[in-house]
Amino acid sequence: MTIYHPNNPFARYADDAVIHCKTEEEAKELPESLNLRMNECKLELHPVKTKIVYCKDVDRKEDYENIAFDFLGFTFRPRLSKNRWGKHFVNFTPAISNKSKKSIRQKVREWKLQLKAEKELLNLSKKFNSTIQGWINYYGKFYKSEMYPTLRHINKALIMWAGRKYKRLSKHKRKAEHFMGRIAKQNPNLFKHWGIGIMPSAE
Repeated sequence: MTIYHPNNPFARYADDAVIHCKTEEEAKELPESLNLRMNECKLELHPVKTKIVYCKDVDRKEDYENIAFDFLGFTFRPRLSKNRWGKHFVNFTPAISNKSKKSIRQKVREWKLQLKAEKELLNLSKKFNSTIQGWINYYGKFYKSEMYPTLRHINKALIMWAGRKYKRLSKHKRKAEHFMGRIAKQNPNLFKHWGIGIMPSAE
C-alpha cells in the first residue's frame, strides 16, 4: 500500500482492512493489485467479505448494492444526523454493529445475575461496572444512542435478580422493575449505564 497506493488511506486490524478510494474505477482496480500481492505471499482476499462499498451521504446520492460495512465492532452506513444549527442531513457514520450488540447481550446472559440473589447490588456493581464502562467508552464514541437498547438488557437482568432476591417481587415483574427504577433514581451512579440515563422505569 505504501509503495503502490500511497494516495489511498488504509486501516488494518488483524486480517480485516478498509481502503478508501476516490472513484469507482479506482475501487475496481485496487482488488486486482491486492490479489497479485496476496498471491505472492500465498494468501488470498476473502471472496465473500471483500467488497466495494459506496459511502452514501448528503453529497453522494447514487444507488449502489453495498452501502454499509462492519469494521472493529461498528457498522458504517448512511444515518440521519443533525448539524449544529439543528438541521438534519444524511451522513455516512459508524455505530455499534448488530454483531457487537449480540455479543454484549450474550455476555450479560453469562453473568447469570438471577442466580446471584445472595449478592447485594453494590457487590454486583463493583463486579461488572468496569465491563459496562468499557462498552460505553468504546461503542459510545459514535452515535451513542444506537447502543442504548442493548444496555437495557442489563436492567432486565437486574430486574430478574430483584425478583429472585425479594419474595414480594418474585411474581411481580412490573413491581420489580419499579423497585429497581427507584433505586436507580436515588443512586444514578451505582451502575455505569444508569449514569448516562439508561435506567429502569420507576413508575
